[in-house]
Amino acid sequence: MPLAWPFLAGYLADLCLGDPPRWPHPVRLLGRFCTFWENLLYRPTRLAGGLFFLAVLASSLGLLWVVLRLAAHLPALLQALVAAYIIYAGLATRSLHLESRAVEEALRAGDLPLARQRLSLLVSRDTGDLDEGGVRRAVMETVSENLGDGVVGPMFWTAVLGLWGLVLYKTVSTMDSMVGYRNERYGRFGTAAARADDVLNYLPARLTAVLLTGAARLAGQDWRAAWRLARRDAGKLKSPNAGWPEAALAGALGVQLAGPSSYFGKVVQKPFLGDPGPPLGPRHYTLSVALLYLTSLLMAALTLTALALSQSGLLG
Repeated sequence: MPLAWPFLAGYLADLCLGDPPRWPHPVRLLGRFCTFWENLLYRPTRLAGGLFFLAVLASSLGLLWVVLRLAAHLPALLQALVAAYIIYAGLATRSLHLESRAVEEALRAGDLPLARQRLSLLVSRDTGDLDEGGVRRAVMETVSENLGDGVVGPMFWTAVLGLWGLVLYKTVSTMDSMVGYRNERYGRFGTAAARADDVLNYLPARLTAVLLTGAARLAGQDWRAAWRLARRDAGKLKSPNAGWPEAALAGALGVQLAGPSSYFGKVVQKPFLGDPGPPLGPRHYTLSVALLYLTSLLMAALTLTALALSQSGLLG
């Protein structure tokens, strides 16, 4: 059985289930790998960070090798279920919707402190002083950026390298989310993880902008502005990748995203993405969710087609 059908099953499971908080999840295990090796290897140097990067990568890919070797002795249907579960665990369309919706629900209920608290679970910026517009802007930036990191990127690398590509991508992404910060502790130690994440997201970020443009057209939004602003504004951010989906979403909805933000108590003067537009409101969040799902479906169709045409093996 080719990997295409377990991919479809895993994708549909993600759409239906998301990430139930009480269920065991492989990405949490990746987080434990990161914590273990950081405690063992941490020094404020790039060399220590490189050793950390290699150790975590070896741990995750070694575990995948063991799982696949054991699964090879199972009946074909159980092999397919193992592959489908790995794919399900690597995707985040539904969970991105649910986590962002929790913030939006607090805003609609008029509970700004709760919205800030819920937002703090999703972003690295300081949220304690954000007004309603600032919270909504941060939510929509998170939706757009994680559309690349948590949806398009994992499917792209699954299409390219199968389950190995998916686990490689998720491992690097997890490391970047834990140590890839430009602060005193991780400025040097996290360099290897941050650079690897930039490399792996280079093509997916740009593909996300293309797919967002297509989704905007399907949704009746301004797809021309989405692509125009993605090309115009993506390079304004220090990140080589984050600006592509953020600028595309800003263009599709006719709003501005990014701008100055506070991280670890320090204000960072980020430029705005997009042209000046109306204040962000509930309608913009609803449209961003529609674009999230449409973009996800477009990428899933591309991935399914690529896996079917390549006849990728079930267990890599």
